[in-house]
Amino acid sequence: MAQKRYIVEVEKAKEAATPSFGPVYRSLFAKDGFPPPIEGLDSCWDVFRLSVEKNPKQPMLGRREFIDRKAGKYKWQSYEEIYDLVMKVGNSIRSCGYGQGVKCGIYGANCPEWIISMEACNAHGLYCVPLYDTLGAGAVEFIICHAEVSITFVEEKKIPELLKAFPTAGKYLRTLVSFGKVTAQQKQEVEQFGSAIYSWDEFLQLGHGQSFDLPVKKKSDICTIMYTSGTTGDPKGVLISNESIITLLAGVKRLLESVNERVTEKDVYISYLPLAHIFDRVIEELFIWLGASIGFWRGDPKLLIEDIGELKPSIFCAVPRVLERVHSGLTQKISAGGFLKQTLFNFAFSYKLNNLKKGLKQSDAAPLFDRFVFNKVKQGLGGNVRLILSGGAPLSKHVEEFLRVVSCAHVIQGYGLTETCGGSFVSLPNEHAMIGTVGPPVPNIDVCLQSVPEMGYDALASTPRGEICLRGKTLFSGYYKREDLTNEVLIDGWFHTGDVGEWQPDGSLKIIDRKKNIFKLSQGEYVAVENLENIYSQVSAVESIWVYGNSFESFLVAIVNPKEEVLEGWAAENGINKDFISLCEDSRAKSFILEELTKIAKEKKLKGFEFIRAVHLDPVPFDMERDLITPTYKKKRPQMLKYYQSVVDSMYKSGSKPSA
Repeated sequence: MAQKRYIVEVEKAKEAATPSFGPVYRSLFAKDGFPPPIEGLDSCWDVFRLSVEKNPKQPMLGRREFIDRKAGKYKWQSYEEIYDLVMKVGNSIRSCGYGQGVKCGIYGANCPEWIISMEACNAHGLYCVPLYDTLGAGAVEFIICHAEVSITFVEEKKIPELLKAFPTAGKYLRTLVSFGKVTAQQKQEVEQFGSAIYSWDEFLQLGHGQSFDLPVKKKSDICTIMYTSGTTGDPKGVLISNESIITLLAGVKRLLESVNERVTEKDVYISYLPLAHIFDRVIEELFIWLGASIGFWRGDPKLLIEDIGELKPSIFCAVPRVLERVHSGLTQKISAGGFLKQTLFNFAFSYKLNNLKKGLKQSDAAPLFDRFVFNKVKQGLGGNVRLILSGGAPLSKHVEEFLRVVSCAHVIQGYGLTETCGGSFVSLPNEHAMIGTVGPPVPNIDVCLQSVPEMGYDALASTPRGEICLRGKTLFSGYYKREDLTNEVLIDGWFHTGDVGEWQPDGSLKIIDRKKNIFKLSQGEYVAVENLENIYSQVSAVESIWVYGNSFESFLVAIVNPKEEVLEGWAAENGINKDFISLCEDSRAKSFILEELTKIAKEKKLKGFEFIRAVHLDPVPFDMERDLITPTYKKKRPQMLKYYQSVVDSMYKSGSKPSA
């Protein structure tokens, strides 16, 4: 049987271009054109408003009730109840003098108030600016000042963190609104900076008796400014328009319908991935648009599985690190199950996996084993999960394959960036050959690869490889106040992602490299490696350092050329009588270097995932003889990885893994 190809060529490769562009492709599901604009849907406000009209009594947002400090059932608020709250919040915002174009921050874990605040921004044309501290020390203060945020909604327990941004942030931030309560001391502290802070209930009363007309909103209007990691240290504000989000929704809807996996008002989603990131934001917009229900976790990773068991979601989104924990927990349970149980499980696993590889659908591959062997896993995820979507970083092939078999659900990977409004590629259900890829493009973008000759990638080769470039209405409108950075990546309508992809024969894409020296760890965090090496090189005992990480690991390792005199001086002080080469093999010397690296990481306020967790000391400096550096002493990173691969593998096996 001939393999189906899920992309169609829409433009020939550009001739005489240097470096060369490959052909332009789009999804097979868009062969007759992209999904047309949806009538009446011009903004993110329309997404919610139209759903309220269609599904007023449908449960929209839910959180667990607490009885005697114990978490109970989910308690739901309907679409029309949430609409009433949104209108109250909107009136209060306007009564404070804030209107269209004003920047409104939202800071805290996912909860109903997050969505209500966001929808109030959408209603009145404010720019929603999510604030989050994982971008590093001072990121909240930077975002408030850079975006000129005037009003911020904040989770009650995050108020002390937000107040650290004062007095600098006080120049812009005049109004703070807690999702819960506010203490008298907090009121006093905020007031001394000339700003005001309200509890949630107080704020809802501010606009009581007042009514404000909603402004006309255009597709081209900016809906949100999402800040993402920058290679220079400062976060970049990605401007996302209404059109980007509603275009993506139309494309995802067509994709789901094309593979018979529609989302309906009966679907339930668990909200735990940060709404401050585009991945979860657009998924929740999709659920709201289609009238489905969103239940929120309690905010504790250790209790997530329990929340899932109570909520019983039908669609579950995750980053690889979450799915790797699920995989690890399941394999431990299987190992502890005794010989007979293990034997039965292994037989059932192999049988179903072989059938999936033969092309059988998930539901037909092993129905009896699904019922009697894998059902416990299914029930552990609530019993209703039919679709597990992984994004944010590549998912290990063995984890993806394992979960496809035992979860009784479709496990698919997606790929996208904040600048592309999230998912630009997604693998397809019941296409087992797509494991290890991010699938074909969604049916609302054009894609081409651009050759990267300096890395040996040719977009016109028999197996095309090159930088992934995207075009379409889902693209961002630019970086806020950074036209220079915008012009670097947005060229002639094409967004240059910096990621290197390889087309597969079926039209799916495999991510194989990163064009620049910036990469993601498994939890989805970007690491600007040159910046880190510059910092770690300041350690007096370090002559040179190569820092390494990849999207399948959660921490960084390093190869260090130590300074001979410093290391020998340390050894003499500690009564260690060894020559330099022997010292580099000594575990005590490695611990010393690691401690020095950790000291400077703390001093420079690096983020936890930027700390080095394991080192190897090489007494021989990086040199041209081993093809590790260029004549101008720049590191040849692919060659370094090839040369040190066994050492790197060993460090990842023995490295001290960061705490969860």
